[in-house]
Amino acid sequence: MRLFKLFAALLAGVFLLGCGVIVVAGCSDQQADADLIVVPGNTVAPDGTPSPRLRARLDIALALYRGHRAPLIFVSGGLGREGFDEAVVMAGYLAKNGVPRAAIVVDSQGLDTRATAGNAAAFMRARDLKSVLVATQYFHVPRTRLALERAGVQVAGHSHARYAELRDLYSIPRELLGYAAYFLTTS
Repeated sequence: MRLFKLFAALLAGVFLLGCGVIVVAGCSDQQADADLIVVPGNTVAPDGTPSPRLRARLDIALALYRGHRAPLIFVSGGLGREGFDEAVVMAGYLAKNGVPRAAIVVDSQGLDTRATAGNAAAFMRARDLKSVLVATQYFHVPRTRLALERAGVQVAGHSHARYAELRDLYSIPRELLGYAAYFLTTS
């Protein structure tokens, strides 16, 4: 019984340490210049506007774009439960906020982080682009970076969305498990 308790405590400690690493890595923004800003999709509100979480991702991408960090923004998502194409909604928000449509790349097949990375990589190869910046929630940064790197994309840096909510207490451990799964299964 004592050995089991020790093992359980060790496992809990490793898990908590991993969650801490996810948070620190995601919050440690790395500013750089790149060819493309990648923004993974998220929930669209029932009225067809970006949810606060998605809007925060788009706002950090806007800041990077306005800071001349990259000339293109790659918005990626799929058809959500709400019935809206996340990527189209994201593109509309960016255009409404002054980004020329020619600077927005819409990927409506980004159904998950791995698909977003693969689609971004294919887009970049077709246009001979080399590097990206990631714009997403802090807890999603490590897995997004890993997925892009495994897809053959050079990740120059990242900036995290300035948005947190109680749901993050669920999202952080979920991302730790997601990162581990990507690390073990993505070649």
